Amino acid sequence: MTTPVPTAAQSAGSPAAPAGPPKSRDADNTRRLLLAAARRRFAHDGYTATTVRTIATDAGVNTALINRYFDSKEGLFEACIRNVGEQLERPAGGRTVEQTVARMIEQLTGPDTGERSLQLMLLMRSSGDEHADLIRQNILRSFAEGIARIAGWSPDRPDDGQLLLRAQLAVATALGITMLRNSSGFEPLAGATTEDLAAALAPSLTTLIGGE
Repeated sequence: MTTPVPTAAQSAGSPAAPAGPPKSRDADNTRRLLLAAARRRFAHDGYTATTVRTIATDAGVNTALINRYFDSKEGLFEACIRNVGEQLERPAGGRTVEQTVARMIEQLTGPDTGERSLQLMLLMRSSGDEHADLIRQNILRSFAEGIARIAGWSPDRPDDGQLLLRAQLAVATALGITMLRNSSGFEPLAGATTEDLAAALAPSLTTLIGGE
């Protein structure tokens, strides 16, 4: 039994689209509605239990538009995951370990908007589909590699300092903290401010990522 979730059209405050294909000027909006609906369904119900018909109904568009814009259910899932991955990888743009840690904490533990929890559920929940799970794992791996590079890691030489492992541990720590504080009401963690978390986390993450 699937979990009722708000439709993408309702969440976006937009009326349902007509049954026929949208005009070209509406294509971006249709894609946005489908991505929002799919992200909610995949996060709440899982990949296997989610159908393209349900996603299209939530988005208020014709089911055929999923194939038009994303080729398939798998393609739509991949687009959702990559969108989340792009947002997660932004902290890896820091030039130093300290800057990267600060941006990680701000990105992953800032005030929850409701959307962050959905994104993390989507990224961390096993889909039951081998290829879909491979996409999810590759996004997490890419995120960790981007952080490890800041500390001096390179894929073309031996990782004597275990920098990639350290980066993955830092990512796992940050994601786990974010999931707990956004989904369980685990106090005082759930109510901690970004500043509180930064004071406690920054030294540990800096040491972990930096390998010192």
